[in-house]
Amino acid sequence: MKNVSVLVPELAVMEAIADPRYLFTATNQFLQAAGKPPLFEVQLVGLSREVRLDGGLYSVHVDKLLHEVQKTDLIVIPALFGDMKLAVEKNRDAIPWITSHHNRGAEVASLCVGAFLLASTGLLDGKQCSTHWAFANEFRSMFPEVQVADGSIITEQQGLYSSGGANSYWNLLLYLVEKYTDRDTAILASKYFAIDIDRDSQAPFMMFNGQKGHNDEDVKRAQQFIEDNYQEKITVDQLSDMLAVSRRSFERRFKKATNNTISEYIQRIKIEAAKRSFEMSRKNITEVMFDVGYTDNKAFRSVFKKITGLTPLEYRNKYYKEQMPAL
Repeated sequence: MKNVSVLVPELAVMEAIADPRYLFTATNQFLQAAGKPPLFEVQLVGLSREVRLDGGLYSVHVDKLLHEVQKTDLIVIPALFGDMKLAVEKNRDAIPWITSHHNRGAEVASLCVGAFLLASTGLLDGKQCSTHWAFANEFRSMFPEVQVADGSIITEQQGLYSSGGANSYWNLLLYLVEKYTDRDTAILASKYFAIDIDRDSQAPFMMFNGQKGHNDEDVKRAQQFIEDNYQEKITVDQLSDMLAVSRRSFERRFKKATNNTISEYIQRIKIEAAKRSFEMSRKNITEVMFDVGYTDNKAFRSVFKKITGLTPLEYRNKYYKEQMPAL
């Protein structure tokens, strides 16, 4: 029997508490239907008997207080909501409990931005971690010693698991079901819950917002210039000359401030503009390519696929829908 402890923290996302409980409980039913014994003992655990969420709209009653948990095999940290620093602070008393049980052999899985609470334990220092793409820059700022696996759906290192954004946590939960049971049971669970079992990237859903949470004003000027002139061919020399700084120094400062090289940043701004065009206009691929400053069709398609995980045509087919005429 695997003891699964679903943590119920303050400022948690309600669904990220209910869904893992639902999945592991349903998996027990799948196993029993196949003539096998149930595998998971699932309990909601927390610092208090009752945790009120969404401003008191929901009330969750835990099965056990943290100090009552003698042994657990898997701790699930659900996604948090709102201000991440505040959410971590409100749940700081749970950190020693997570660390203690991990040191005694328990595995720990964070769902989406539950990674902020997991990273606060120090267990992820020097390791990779997935989280919601929209919070990646804030996560880096708060936990510079943790390596963000940009765009990844699942990371696993030394009994620590993390998942990408929002509903991507279902992929991690299915991954854990497969690990603890078998592939057939995981596939059955994926079909029952209508989840694409082997999705491995957040890339098609990611939106790039230039990282400006830094204090290097020259870099901010360069970022703004790139964003205002993405239709043009922009070079590193052009930017360094504009700012009257050496190329080598500027490249180093830009990378430190944004976590992207200058070339990567230019590419991401151009591709973000292309994505918006594919989503909202009827322009063909060549027209969009020229609009965002590319002249080489092969290079444009290659960069687009690298950043989004989809070809330009696949992206358009996924997100553009012809509007129905008004009656």
